[in-house]
Amino acid sequence: MPQHSDSRILPYTSDQMYALVADIERYPEFLPWNTAARIRARKPGPEPGSELIEADLVISFKVFRERFGSRVTLWPERRRIDTEYLDGPFRYLRSGWNFSDLAAGNGAGPSCKVDFFVDFEFRNAILGKVIGVVFGEAMSRIVRAFEERARVLYSPA
Repeated sequence: MPQHSDSRILPYTSDQMYALVADIERYPEFLPWNTAARIRARKPGPEPGSELIEADLVISFKVFRERFGSRVTLWPERRRIDTEYLDGPFRYLRSGWNFSDLAAGNGAGPSCKVDFFVDFEFRNAILGKVIGVVFGEAMSRIVRAFEERARVLYSPA
């Protein structure tokens, strides 16, 4: 039952970071171990302005290659993204992102706080043990990949 949470202050707006994380189809371009992403369906979410996305991601790690499906709820007004597991190699998976703008001070540009958490368990005990050994570093690499992608997309040249 690995769990991980991270909180970062980044020099971008919450809207920019929300848009980056919500763009699931682009994950294979920059996320480690993510070799494919496909949107199964898009439909209105449970509240006005929200959206539900069903998506498949293919993760390749060492000799393992697994596809898993998830339901992603986008809350643009709240700048929040929630993910629930649908199918694949997990017993369960939940993750979430929250983005909030911070007041600029001392002539600084925009900044926001990014909060991320993930909680999951693999069905396959061997895969769980392999991932467990490197879990903390893997989650740090994923968060850094989003940070680097933001730098590429939003930092002035």
